[in-house]
Amino acid sequence: MADWQSLDPEAAREAEKYENPIPSRELILKHLDERGSPAAREELADEFGMATEEQLEALRRRLRAMERDGQLIYTRRGTYAPVDKLDLILGRVSGHRDGFGFLVPDDGSDDLFLSPAQMRLVFDGDRALARVSGLDRRGRREGAVVEVISRAHESIVGRYYEESGVGFVVADNPKIQQEVLVTPGRNAGAKQGQFVEVKITHWPTTRFQPQGDVVEVVGNYMAPGMEIDVALRSYDIPHVWPDAVVKEAHKLKPEVEEKDKEKRIDLRHLPFVTIDGEDARDFDDAVYCEKNGSNWRLFSGGWKLYVAIADVSHYVKIDSALDAEAQVRGNSVYFPERVIPMLPEELSNGLCSLNPHVDRLAMVCEISISKTGKMTDYQFYEAVIHSHARLTYNKVSAMLEQPKSSEGKALRGEYKEVLPHLKQLYSLYQVLLAARHERGAIDFETQETRIIFGAGRKIAEIRPTQRNDAHKLIEECMLAANVATAAFMQKHEIPALYRVHDCPPPERVEKLKAFLTELGLSLHRGKSKDGPSPKDYQLLLESIRERPDYHLIQTVMLRSLSQAVYSADNQGHFGLNYEAYAHFTSPIRRYPDLLIHRAIRSVVRSKLDTPHVKRAGAAIMPRARIYPYDDAILEQLGEQCSMSERRADEATRDVVNWLKCEFMKDRVGETFPGVITAVTGFGLFVELKDIYVEGLVHVTALPGDYYHFDPVHHRLAGERSGRSFRLGDSVEVKVMRVDLDERKIDFELAEGKTAMPAGQRRGGFESAAGKTGRRGERAAPGNTDVEKSRALKKSLLSDSKSKAGKGAAKSESAKPASKSGKPGAHRKGAPAGGAPASGGARKRKAKS
Repeated sequence: MADWQSLDPEAAREAEKYENPIPSRELILKHLDERGSPAAREELADEFGMATEEQLEALRRRLRAMERDGQLIYTRRGTYAPVDKLDLILGRVSGHRDGFGFLVPDDGSDDLFLSPAQMRLVFDGDRALARVSGLDRRGRREGAVVEVISRAHESIVGRYYEESGVGFVVADNPKIQQEVLVTPGRNAGAKQGQFVEVKITHWPTTRFQPQGDVVEVVGNYMAPGMEIDVALRSYDIPHVWPDAVVKEAHKLKPEVEEKDKEKRIDLRHLPFVTIDGEDARDFDDAVYCEKNGSNWRLFSGGWKLYVAIADVSHYVKIDSALDAEAQVRGNSVYFPERVIPMLPEELSNGLCSLNPHVDRLAMVCEISISKTGKMTDYQFYEAVIHSHARLTYNKVSAMLEQPKSSEGKALRGEYKEVLPHLKQLYSLYQVLLAARHERGAIDFETQETRIIFGAGRKIAEIRPTQRNDAHKLIEECMLAANVATAAFMQKHEIPALYRVHDCPPPERVEKLKAFLTELGLSLHRGKSKDGPSPKDYQLLLESIRERPDYHLIQTVMLRSLSQAVYSADNQGHFGLNYEAYAHFTSPIRRYPDLLIHRAIRSVVRSKLDTPHVKRAGAAIMPRARIYPYDDAILEQLGEQCSMSERRADEATRDVVNWLKCEFMKDRVGETFPGVITAVTGFGLFVELKDIYVEGLVHVTALPGDYYHFDPVHHRLAGERSGRSFRLGDSVEVKVMRVDLDERKIDFELAEGKTAMPAGQRRGGFESAAGKTGRRGERAAPGNTDVEKSRALKKSLLSDSKSKAGKGAAKSESAKPASKSGKPGAHRKGAPAGGAPASGGARKRKAKS
């Protein structure tokens, strides 16, 4: 096979990528397959006719890379074999707080159950090869770990303890049950119970526990802000700027240089404004609106909307340290009262923040919209703008929604220069809102909350937030710009990352239909042959708006939806009912938006004759210098950005759970009214009214009876008494236990109190007292359904308005596993555990 290049189907690709090409992965796999037996590296080199030192080193690296990626396995005899020839399954390990776990296969097949003994070899998140070793008692495929392909964690965050002179760390992540032994003399001075970060030096084996060195003492247990410091490390969120990034950031001037303003469309005369929250620090979008026509008297119908977005791509160059770090971070992370930015403050709060009364560089989307709310034209261009006012949602709402109030009158006088244009924005918003309803976008009612801190960073209050028309006005402007962006990508055939929200999975739709049928409702298929359309969902929501069980039905509808992801393969956005949708409006805090800006600039700076760009004489540049991405690279970036988005959401949710547990630990024994937010085979999740904290009433703590889970009706029904607990019912519960380590809160039904069905009142029943164990004992899984519902709400809002997602938590869906075995009958007794404080355990399997 000395002439391997003539047999290699990817020889041209290899020759283009490498000065001294070697056999492609495809050829190596084919050769091993035809060879009929594993081969050592030396044998492969000889069979391919490779003799030079450079070729041998390149082959060694390729084989190691194929082993790392799970294509090959290195056998104990020192040979390489294709994984698929050994009946091995490649996947990601998902641990469980009870010590067992699962291997989630890459090919989408059924998970492999991993016993606690097998889980002692791996950590949650590791990529591993396993073989099917048999079936467990529940008929699930059981696996045995053959090889760990890659480790998910180089270090572990947890609490340090010493017993009999031996130091060890208990991981904060409950999915990691192994204790990590600390090398003698390598504890960095950690004291008993402190949070530390331990770097793994010896991985676990069948005979030995993992071992490591403490590299950082994070701080004392319960210290203010410790919840964020722990989450950053537990979820591997980059939060320290590398020296190269700091160096590049320090080179940036504090204000825009005059030379950078040249050869751009000058819009400084237009009264752009920013509209954000009261405590916003980075202003990445500004808007301006005018009627179409040469002047307002010649108004022919429709508006011209200008959406100016900070021109981040001007400052963050490809292959720079800033770009590399932004790609690793993927997005900014918004914790309560603390932000981990994607870009340094010199950019996020400085040059790329559209602060009032200063010149800023922007990428502008100029959109023509008809009087019926249809986009008739759009153009993109590099510009320089000058924000005329920094407005807040509340101020704009007062001016537009309560113009006759004392506050409204005062603000109208203060902002009289921009008021006429705000009125035009408001008129445009009302037309866009009507068009949204006509389009059939799904409009779920949501209740967001905000944590208010008191002394010592302890929660003083959990306050519901109110969305006014100013929020919705900006939301519609951002939607319009994002839709124009997707159209631009498709028009010019540019490979790009789209924001994809796929249709609901058929099995979830069937469950939803079964639930609706029991209520005398239906989800009309409309004109679609593939299942219900977004408009079908919206029509159903509108038809049930006045029903007392509206929120119950809406919750079940939410759970039927998929989750949005980033992908180079455009599949449309189901929730917003768009055929194509992309994120353009937040390049300060989302890497996909930065990629989109580069894609747009690659057209603006090209010679292409197109009506969808404006130019002001800037130099033509090769596309490879601005946007060197193909579909394959973009798909990888899409997966990475989707992962970092989920990572941020999970970390944020974990922090909020921690804070809510702190908030409730002094309220053990108190009674609160609540609403059942989810029903599972192991119990009821209840959210307390007015304080928005959630916990679990375990099935074994329900009044003495056998309770059966009815998934169609979302209820637990007593076998003898006929008593039932249903999603949406009002109950009164007593706080029994708070476990900060597990982020769980246990409730029991208050003595003599009753469950009140959604929209009705009825009699009640006694609660059963019970106990819960410490961390590591058997505990009920978290409320993944509730997490998913909230995630979908926030995902849809985030996709509507780029800023709306700051601090919001979206999550993956999951398959909850019952600790008490298969769902079915349960007997009154001691509860087996609690619930995450806001209704969520970390997920096992993502379903986007």
